[in-house]
Amino acid sequence: MRLQSWIPVVLAGVAAACGGGGKPTGSTTATTAAPPSGAAASSAAAATAQPVTGKIWDVKMLGDAQGYRFDPPTLTIKQGDGVRWTIVSGSPHNVTFWSDSIAAGAAPQLGANMSQTMAPLTGPLLMNSGQTYTVSFGGAPPGTYHYYCTPHLALGMKGSITVQ
Repeated sequence: MRLQSWIPVVLAGVAAACGGGGKPTGSTTATTAAPPSGAAASSAAAATAQPVTGKIWDVKMLGDAQGYRFDPPTLTIKQGDGVRWTIVSGSPHNVTFWSDSIAAGAAPQLGANMSQTMAPLTGPLLMNSGQTYTVSFGGAPPGTYHYYCTPHLALGMKGSITVQ
C-alpha cells in the first residue's frame, strides 16, 4: 500500500523533469545558438555551396543480418566529385561527419555543401528504401573525411572518404 502512495509523487517529478507543465499551449518560442566568432565566423561566412563538377559515387546504406554498414565503407574521390548515399535496408540512416577527424579547415565548406542538415555536418534522417542524400566535395580540401550513421554508430556503421 505504501508503494501506491508514492506513485503520484514520482510521476509528478518525472513530468516536471521532462518539461511537463512547462510552456503554455500555443507557445512558439524559438532559440538560436550564438553565431561563431573570430576566424571560425569568417570561414563559415565565406563558404558557399559548391556543385558537383565531377563523378557521383554511390554508397549503399545497409542494415540486415550481416550488420549495419556503408557499402563500400571507404572511397577515394577527386575534389569536385560527389557522394550519393542510398538507403537499401535497415532504416533510418543518415550521414554525419566527425568535425575533428576531417581535413583541416574543411568543416565550413563541407557544411555549406550539405543540404537539409539536422545539425552541423549532419545530414537529414532518411526513412525509406530508395531515398538518397548527395554531398558535393567541390571546394573541399584534400584529406580524409570520416563519417558515420547517427542511429547506428554503436553498431559500427562508419565510413571514410579520401579526397585527392
